[in-house]
Amino acid sequence: MSSSIVIKNKIKEDKVLKVSSFKKEVRVTKPHKHNSYFEIIFLSKGSGYHYIDSQRYEVVPQSVFFVRKEQIHYWELASEPEGYVVIIKKKLIDQSIDKEIKSLLYQLSKTAILHLKQTDSINKLFEIFIDEDTLEGSSSKVLVEGLLKALLAKILKEGKNPHTNSRIIEKGLCHNFREMLSYEKTIKNSVAYYAEKLNTSPQNLNLACKKEMDTSASTILSEFIINEAKRLLIYTDNTVAEIAFILSFNDPSHFNKYFKRFTGITPQYYRLNSL
Repeated sequence: MSSSIVIKNKIKEDKVLKVSSFKKEVRVTKPHKHNSYFEIIFLSKGSGYHYIDSQRYEVVPQSVFFVRKEQIHYWELASEPEGYVVIIKKKLIDQSIDKEIKSLLYQLSKTAILHLKQTDSINKLFEIFIDEDTLEGSSSKVLVEGLLKALLAKILKEGKNPHTNSRIIEKGLCHNFREMLSYEKTIKNSVAYYAEKLNTSPQNLNLACKKEMDTSASTILSEFIINEAKRLLIYTDNTVAEIAFILSFNDPSHFNKYFKRFTGITPQYYRLNSL
């Protein structure tokens, strides 16, 4: 084990979007993160398991998985997979004039897996996408963004989360807060820090989160902090004190108490029982 998490990059530096076929030779991979991009994996065939942040999901045909940049994932496949992979950089969202793409991506990023009811049109969109993705120029950019929007909307329409019957659609300040946290390289334990970056006050941010999600900004932040702490405890050999420092805790004992308050166990106990 190393002191850092393996980060993979499967897209060229000058590209903001990549669509490709899922490699059929993939069976077992090592835990890793992605280099600042969001990944969508559609599998029309295959069996086994997909792990995202130590949560195990069964791989069944017509499944779509969503992996955010801060999450760690790996595969344990038992049979030959078939499907497609979409890699999307934040730069594409920032540069796009179509705000609906950003909204669709945000809605999809809140879940890890969807099971699709109907996939014929989705398969056709992927096939067209791969052809168009090789083109260059402004006209191609408009076409590719149109295909992306159609694909995301179709997945959202046909998808059902096997673990819940509903999906909350969030927009507004709290939406931006969560999005900012998902793109942070290192999470800071301070609502005030993020409120300032969002050009608002901690009080306004908290009110927005209460309105949009019926929870506090500090609760949302703690969710991200605890998840990142768990990743660091499982996938690195950093000491608990080092992890506390990485997560902006000045005192390791404070971090221990914080972690135990939300999980019921100490960081060291979690590490020993998760390996």
